[in-house]
Parts: sequence; C-alpha cells; structure tokens
Amino acid sequence: QVQLVESGGGLVQAGGSLRLSCAASGSIISINAMGWYRQAPGEQRELVATSTRGGTTNYADSVKGRFTISRDNAKNTVYLQMNSLKPEDTAVYYCNAGLTYFSGIVPHSTVHWGQGTQVTVSS
Repeated sequence: QVQLVESGGGLVQAGGSLRLSCAASGSIISINAMGWYRQAPGEQRELVATSTRGGTTNYADSVKGRFTISRDNAKNTVYLQMNSLKPEDTAVYYCNAGLTYFSGIVPHSTVHWGQGTQVTVSS
C-alpha cells in the first residue's frame, strides 16, 4: 500500500503565504516525478508545478515567480511554497507522484494521488 498525505492548506488573505507538504509512505522502491495540481469549483484539474527526482522543475505560467516546488528525496516529501497568493489561487490542491513500489514481492510502477487539501484565498 502507498499513501500520499497532504497538509498545510487553509484560509489566507490575498498577498499572504502558505506552504503545502505531501509525504509518500508505504513499500516504496523509488519516486520519479512529483508534483502539485489544483482544481477549482467547476473547473478542470490543472498542473501547478512538477519536479523530477533530479530537481528539474516546471511551473504553470499563472504561478511562476510566486510558487516554488521543492522536494526532500530522503523523506519522500514534496513541498509547495506559495507566496503572493491571489483569490484565483483558491482551489483544492492535490499531490501527485510517479513511483515504483512493492505489492507483496512484486514491483509495480504507477501514479498516485493524494486526497487533496483546500486552499482558500480571501480578497
């Protein structure tokens, strides 16, 4: 079994900051790309930021210069530092990881999602 558990969401005023964390646990062999996506009410889920194991990052244009993704490979954890938050950043934020894990003695490679954490930015 593999779990991705997010934390750090909440309510913040426009211009404020939040830091999201996502920790992967279970019989993990390795984790490749990790990332953050978000989904606002009535909208499709969209990419926010991704990071390869080697640290190459990619950001949505709407968050460049404001959000920073980082990861601690030793802790199987990815972070999203969100600064200068805007009301349009309000959404449920989901963690995502491409990983290889053991199910019994058999390795499997798959993409796992966290349960999501709500971020609300008030104007």
